[in-house]
Amino acid sequence: MSHRSGYRGPSTVSNSLRILEIVARFGTGTTAKEITDALQMPPSTAYRMLNSLVGEEHLARTSDLRGFALGHAISGLITAATPPTVPTAARTVIEEFRSGTRFAVHLIMFRNASLRIADEDPDHPLHSAFEMLRYPHASAAGKLMLAEVDDSASPLPRGPLMKLTPQTITDRRQLEEQLAEIRLTGEASEINELEQGSATLALPVRLPNGSVGAALCLCSPSERFTTICEHAEAARELTSRLAPLLF
Repeated sequence: MSHRSGYRGPSTVSNSLRILEIVARFGTGTTAKEITDALQMPPSTAYRMLNSLVGEEHLARTSDLRGFALGHAISGLITAATPPTVPTAARTVIEEFRSGTRFAVHLIMFRNASLRIADEDPDHPLHSAFEMLRYPHASAAGKLMLAEVDDSASPLPRGPLMKLTPQTITDRRQLEEQLAEIRLTGEASEINELEQGSATLALPVRLPNGSVGAALCLCSPSERFTTICEHAEAARELTSRLAPLLF
């Protein structure tokens, strides 16, 4: 099929996504010809897009330089988009702990400096799930994660921090002081910061190298925060049991 010099196809972004889709579908080793044939795209356009995608590490050339594979940047996106997998054994021990409490127990995992809901308490659903995922500075799980990441990987915006309630900490110096305290104590909390009337205590679930890979969150109405703190020691024992099951 011949292509006119006046070709007016999809946008650059659309072309990039179409190429990535073909490589994902055809697999490692997909050639430029296979891409141009599948998309009916002019070779000059395809080569320009391929070079750009390789330069940005969305694609990688195969060792023989004859084909392409998905690159590191896309692998990170796929990992971030894939729901966390919680083994049955881990879910079982969490459920056992829940059965002995009257408050919510959630497992939140950390991926690429973002929070992912791994196991939500079915009897006490998260009321502010979107806010927790979007504004880590306002949640106990988010603060636990922020205490682990360095400035270059921090998901916090450069501008002002969102104030979800009158108690939400938006002063960066005050937040950093709290993160330093979290590093010392190994736990994070928030009272009325994410949602008015609620409180959470977050305890770390550690990877084999000692870094934090998830948070076990105990949540209750804010007036019962003292009660959930009374279960902190039992919850720490649970995190020790969870760690080898999750990581």
